[in-house]
Amino acid sequence: MAVAVTQENGRIRVEWLIRWYTRLSSLPLLAASLFFGFAAAEIAQQDLFGYGSVRDDWLSFVLCVVFALCLGLPGLALATLRYFVELDQIMQQVIVTRQFGPVRFSSLRRLADFKLLTITDDGDERARSRLYNVNLCGGRGTTPIQFSSFGKRDEADSFAQELSTVLKLPAKDIVDTEPDAEEKY
Repeated sequence: MAVAVTQENGRIRVEWLIRWYTRLSSLPLLAASLFFGFAAAEIAQQDLFGYGSVRDDWLSFVLCVVFALCLGLPGLALATLRYFVELDQIMQQVIVTRQFGPVRFSSLRRLADFKLLTITDDGDERARSRLYNVNLCGGRGTTPIQFSSFGKRDEADSFAQELSTVLKLPAKDIVDTEPDAEEKY
């Protein structure tokens, strides 16, 4: 997955660039939503200005509106999805943002909680397309933040090295290592 990194005034922004063909999967949902929305508009127009009866058509109108919303909202979210991580070195903050059109979900974390950058894989060595993830990790109990996924290991290594020089954190490639044993707390 492509990544855009911008740096200005002590703030680093890493954004996932969603490819155009990923957004194509939202088109069937949006088309179905448009169909049900058009049907609801036709029912409303016929009931208000034509020969329809609101008493007979209210159930079909409500169902068309519900289907239009249930299909349209996920389609709109998929079409307008953005994910980015902002690292503010002056305020010592990490802001993870998921944005779906005008709706934005942000989580604020302290930069001091994170100790290193890691490169991991998806765990399936036999898969045709293996993804290498670059994560910002902390100590035990700290949930890692995924920056990006790459199809090639050297791309992930170079991105992690570039990010580690900017953040002054070590980068560790743990692709071919065994996972830690599960500890009970």
